Amino acid sequence: MQFQKDLKDFLEEKSAFYNQPKFIESDPVQIPHLFTQKEDIEISAFLTSAIAWGRRSMFIKKAVDLMSLMENSPYDFLMNATENDLKRFLNFQYRTFKDGDAGYFVLSLQNIYRNHGGLQALFETAFFETASIKMALTSFREVFLSLHPEQRTLKHVADVSRGSAAKRLNMFLRWMVRTDNRGVDFGIWRNIPPSALMMPLDVHTGNVARKLGLLDRRQNDWRAVEEMTGRLREMDPDDPVKYDFALFGLGVFEDF
Repeated sequence: MQFQKDLKDFLEEKSAFYNQPKFIESDPVQIPHLFTQKEDIEISAFLTSAIAWGRRSMFIKKAVDLMSLMENSPYDFLMNATENDLKRFLNFQYRTFKDGDAGYFVLSLQNIYRNHGGLQALFETAFFETASIKMALTSFREVFLSLHPEQRTLKHVADVSRGSAAKRLNMFLRWMVRTDNRGVDFGIWRNIPPSALMMPLDVHTGNVARKLGLLDRRQNDWRAVEEMTGRLREMDPDDPVKYDFALFGLGVFEDF
């Protein structure tokens, strides 16, 4: 019991240390922080999270390029873009995200905002019907891929029904849902409770979690996400993914 209390105190301290505005400067969340309109924030956040792997300086630069292609007004661009406008994304590349992947992402987002009420409505409706982030992610994927992209594009949208950890989508949801007035996460989606969020599990958070005894499973998959999030809920049932700041910071900045 004492170890559990000490671990909670340690993670609380580290979460508080990293969950503050200076964290934004080196994190991809800096891209949606460039905007003030809700729709611009969520669109830029989604696109940024979609390419958030590899060297952070590189994918942050590429996210800036994506915003430039959308004339730094993502929502207005989506709502008014013609088929000819979408051609500008054909040459966008970041590692395996290329050959028209960006074009499909923008086209699908346009469909979501024109015909499904936007990203917030799509996720919150699915969550309201199932009370499950996993099912909301599954429903989102079905709608997002409903315009029949090329086969290569499918791998860029996590499939939790097949065990994906969905790190980038869970990170995006953390940005949109968590609200703690610390200046990092936005908390602009109010119909999904932070208590329901799942951890954005990656190599760094997984390795740290295993060292701290928060995760036994060796694979970084959805079962590992459920296991780790469950143990973090024992520490804070209302806001378990706030510990993402601690685990990520320990892994990336402190080489824990």
